Amino acid sequence: MEFRKVLALRGPNYWANFPVLEAWVDLGEWKDHSSEMIPGFNERLMSWLPTMIEHRCSVGERGGFFERLRRGTYQAHILEHVCLELQSLAGTEVGFGRARETSEEGVYKVAIEYTEETLARACLEKARELVMAAWLDQPFDVAAEVQRLKELAYDSCLGPSTAAIVDAAVARGIPYRRLNTGSLVVLGHGHKQRRILAAETDRTGAIAESIAQDKDLTRALLSSVGVPVPEGRPVKDAEDAWEAAQEIDAPVVVKPQFGNHGRGVATNLTTREQVIAGFEAAIKEGKDIIVEKFAPGADHRLLVVGNKVIAAARRDPPTVVGDGKSTVAQLVAEVNKDPRRSDGHGTVMSFVKLDTIACAVLADQGLSPDAIPAAGQPVLIRRNANLSTGGTAIDVTDEVHPTVAEQAVDAARVIGLDIAGVDIICQDIRQPLNEQGGIVCEVNAGPGLRMHLQPAAGQPKPVGEKIVDLMFPNGENGRVPIVAITGVNGKTTTTRLIAHILSVTGRTVGLTCTDGIYIGNRRLDTGDCSGPKSARAVLINPTVEAAVLETARGGILREGLAFDQCDVAVVTNIGEGDHLGLADINDLEKLARVKRVIVDAVAPTGYAVLNAADPLVVGMAEKCPGGVVFFAIDENNPVLQEHRAANGRVVFVRDNSVVLADGLSEFSLLSLERIPLTHGGRVSFQVENVLSASAAVWALGVPAEQIRAGLESFHASVGKSPGRFNLFSFNGATIIVDYGHNPSSLLALMDVIQQFPHQHRFAVYSAAGDRRDVDLIRQGEILGEHFDRVIVYEDHYLRGRQPGEISARFREGLEKGKRVKEIQEITGWKIACEKALANVRPGELMLLQADVVDETVDYLKSLVAADMAIRQIDLQEALAQPKPSDTPHSSRVPLK
Repeated sequence: MEFRKVLALRGPNYWANFPVLEAWVDLGEWKDHSSEMIPGFNERLMSWLPTMIEHRCSVGERGGFFERLRRGTYQAHILEHVCLELQSLAGTEVGFGRARETSEEGVYKVAIEYTEETLARACLEKARELVMAAWLDQPFDVAAEVQRLKELAYDSCLGPSTAAIVDAAVARGIPYRRLNTGSLVVLGHGHKQRRILAAETDRTGAIAESIAQDKDLTRALLSSVGVPVPEGRPVKDAEDAWEAAQEIDAPVVVKPQFGNHGRGVATNLTTREQVIAGFEAAIKEGKDIIVEKFAPGADHRLLVVGNKVIAAARRDPPTVVGDGKSTVAQLVAEVNKDPRRSDGHGTVMSFVKLDTIACAVLADQGLSPDAIPAAGQPVLIRRNANLSTGGTAIDVTDEVHPTVAEQAVDAARVIGLDIAGVDIICQDIRQPLNEQGGIVCEVNAGPGLRMHLQPAAGQPKPVGEKIVDLMFPNGENGRVPIVAITGVNGKTTTTRLIAHILSVTGRTVGLTCTDGIYIGNRRLDTGDCSGPKSARAVLINPTVEAAVLETARGGILREGLAFDQCDVAVVTNIGEGDHLGLADINDLEKLARVKRVIVDAVAPTGYAVLNAADPLVVGMAEKCPGGVVFFAIDENNPVLQEHRAANGRVVFVRDNSVVLADGLSEFSLLSLERIPLTHGGRVSFQVENVLSASAAVWALGVPAEQIRAGLESFHASVGKSPGRFNLFSFNGATIIVDYGHNPSSLLALMDVIQQFPHQHRFAVYSAAGDRRDVDLIRQGEILGEHFDRVIVYEDHYLRGRQPGEISARFREGLEKGKRVKEIQEITGWKIACEKALANVRPGELMLLQADVVDETVDYLKSLVAADMAIRQIDLQEALAQPKPSDTPHSSRVPLK
């Protein structure tokens, strides 16, 4: 069993509305073997992973998967369940999986839900190894591998502080995206986004953080606003530390001036030896050391968010209790077996460590790591109570005295922190600090939240929610309007038109399409940018106020969507399809399922805009979580009529005007004569694009007058809609420049061309090599039925085919055509274009396919600049009767 490829579908995808791994699994020689055919396999697997008894599988009850094993099931299905179970055992609970056979015998697509990609990929590989070991009756140490996966989970998953904030954001409907392998996360999109790094926000100032790191400066600032702090000063060396301890009358605390997490901190030191040992331990954490007066009492952490204390915990130092037979080291090892402890911050508590400071604390008690304390004897391992050094936390939020809370807020304010962990030492948190000699010893930026989330005793506090409330007040969700557009044809024009209309409203619009990435009027990238990577680039841009995203099938299959949900999903058409045969999408129904992903992702308050004239698109309506707007040119379309009768929204054409209807209510938006893109309504596919775009912005709540302004100002030019039915006049000939490259788009173009009075037609055309032979032949046949002369070229997009193979398939179709008289094959788009322009006849109609839109536009602009008698025209001028030309042409190539 081998993996052909493993794809991380990070957003809504073909399988589900959440992230999944899609593994293409080749069963090889085992393709005809099922689980009951391998002696001992079921018993080994069930004994290795007995917890899989909870998997219900298709049986629908506990033990369902084990029942499937006994009946007999294939390896890909087993792999699915084992991978899910390994992820759950590692600490990330997941439950969705699917295994489906591809069109290639013995090859399966296995989809597995995941939370963290790195961990999921590791679990998938271990699942393969485990299944093969059980299959081949080889040893496999399940416990050791699960432990390694747990350690990987600690390293790769979000820590408890970040996870708490992210979980709270998700509960509020705020989207998030992890920006690195650490704790940097963006919440929200575009200009509404906020960022966190653990418990720091993008409003946590660098200066405030620097102040908080400087313990001596912090002490001085707190004192200036009346917050009680310990007496102390920086020291130069160990002897100076002892002198400082004598000056302020020991006991003292020795700690790094710029430390964190309690590292290098030694407390309650009274003797010269203790102070010098404390200095030597602190100097390992930083060169600047301070000595402060020790304050008796318990260690408390108060969490300040905004201007309010929202949680408080008493932190107890790590302690073990003797049993009269175990050494201190053994007692510590036993404590560290608690599954809530780990080596880091990924769990409720951290391991208790027997380091230099711990050994010094033991020595003060007359003990060592090898000593055996008496039964019932408490042994202090460390004097400070930081969770990162093994301490435990007890919630005391409801016990904090109001004046103590006020002083904690004052401390955070004077430092300048929006979120702060204020450390207080006092005997009783229920009493004012000044009355009991209590102090604030530190103020921390980016405080750990786990002590408040899962205290060892007391009630957890919703600290993640409070931080999210601070960042997104008044119920804001951090979202900007997102419009996703997919289909077979018309995607780019519709995308550009929607973005243009939204820009009329004054918003900064982020746009992705097959021609690039645009933010407002700036083009940030070129080429095909219709995938999730480009969409993420728009959504992360802090200037974007609305996103309009062309969403192609390739990106959906390769990586899923770049967003969790959209406000409007537009599906232009499926027609005869395109790219069939790729990624095991072999028929129109599967292609429609891919395109439907954006409809599945519509927000409950959003809309799907669907083509009522395309049955496969109509079928998507029932899967939409929100509302539906149907569009069609013909108002008598039965789908349109039925939807409108049910008080649904529809858009259609009546009396050559765009009409918007909501149930019985309707209004005429604009005459097609005033919409340049449609050439007065004569170009039907552009009319459909206008209908879908109008429906989309209507669904977003754009006022009618702004929709009209957008439609009237969007021209069918190479500037606004490059390579999409641009018309030129050249030396008495009419040229149509269009990007269409599949049978559906070519047929739509032929419908428009029938209106042209030109007696002679000439085409320059190609298609990418990843199309099926039947699709290339079909396009050749269409060309042969409608054109007199055809140049077929090959250039950028061979995509695995041999040179000449694309042209050969086109010629096969062309030779079936009844009209074509001349065929020429050329390598290179520019050469083909130059050849065609040099030989086009006055009065002839020429279709010039834009192989690469930018290259085509730049070439045409260069001709205009060179005064080559070429200019852009509109359809009305093109439809003016040309002068027929039957003059023999020197470059005629007989049909072979």
